[in-house]
Amino acid sequence: MIAAITLTACTGNASPQHTFDVAPYVHQGHVADCGAFKAQSDAQAVLRADALDPNGLDRDGDGIACPDLPGPADKKPVHRDFMTDVDGAPIIEPIKPPPTP
Repeated sequence: MIAAITLTACTGNASPQHTFDVAPYVHQGHVADCGAFKAQSDAQAVLRADALDPNGLDRDGDGIACPDLPGPADKKPVHRDFMTDVDGAPIIEPIKPPPTP
């Protein structure tokens, strides 16, 4: 740990890393919308931590949370490999058609 701190301190010109605690926003159901975040990268961190997106941060499903928020920005899309219903809610298990007699 000391080596990492020393290495970071020696870089001189590097800007401090922006950190954001996603814990209050993930696996809690809908607790926040885009207006709760100061930066797009914060909303993106929440989406990255819970791609099911119960907060509705990625309304258009492109993997980018709250694109209209100010920076810092994280525009690397989150892969969301699941189906959604017409309202955009995730369908965890695909709906299977009834068996034909």
